[in-house]
Amino acid sequence: MMVRYKMHNSFGFKSLAAMLLLLILSSSTSYRASAETTMHTNNWAVLVCTSRFWFNYRHMANTLSLYRTVKRLGIPDERIILMLADDMACNARNKYPAQVFNNENHKLNLYGDNVEVDYRGYEVTVENFLRVLTGRHEAAVPRSKRLLSDEGSHILLYMTGHGGDEFLKFQDSEELQSHDLADAVKQMKEKHRFKELLIMVDTCQAATLFSQLHSLGVLAIGSSMKGENSYSHHLDSDVGVSVVDRFTFYTLAFFEKLNMYDNASLSSIICFDGCFAVFSLLTIQLC
Repeated sequence: MMVRYKMHNSFGFKSLAAMLLLLILSSSTSYRASAETTMHTNNWAVLVCTSRFWFNYRHMANTLSLYRTVKRLGIPDERIILMLADDMACNARNKYPAQVFNNENHKLNLYGDNVEVDYRGYEVTVENFLRVLTGRHEAAVPRSKRLLSDEGSHILLYMTGHGGDEFLKFQDSEELQSHDLADAVKQMKEKHRFKELLIMVDTCQAATLFSQLHSLGVLAIGSSMKGENSYSHHLDSDVGVSVVDRFTFYTLAFFEKLNMYDNASLSSIICFDGCFAVFSLLTIQLC
């Protein structure tokens, strides 16, 4: 089943995006995409930045921001798979070596002392990404690089980068197609690798990446519809590039008000608050 909400200026976009993420983080959620009675066992996050090059700084900042947020809300490093296609912290153009920021006030270094990157640089490929989801690794791959979820797991899959109609670029050299993602999710479901899966994608034409998803227990949310762009939020003139995207920025702003003991459900999503107006359109797909 596919459900699309067209939202104009009065809709609480920020609340919507954040509450959807709480679907994964909260064990007391009332959302059930399937009729399964399997008990919730654990929470996982797979966070993926697919872009290289300095001008894509914001994509790494997006991903590190979500990484910090899910850790603060209770998911430990051993249940987070972090994939970063480039290392902006060590880029020669970085005026602040070993630091990454998502706001021009520079108060929060996202690349602090406790960042555990599981796949970096040229390890971030479509093949490795699909292997993480499906669990089809070579024997030499360590446990720390594996998604060791089970049939009771709630999983957040967050991806950011450059995309188009039914694809997301990896490293500017290959693409993840919508059918690749759908096939991987289908395999995950058949292999009992999750109970509920939330997919969030911040890229141009993000919703088209979900066009072939049909597995039960999956909720997908994208920052843009077919033919639409996903925009950055603001430029940091000191760093010289944009440091965060809008979709991610307003999701994070909402999360800063929460703690790991807060609960929320889909029944609390549909709320109206003019001060939260951000985008004119968003797609939600319930599978």
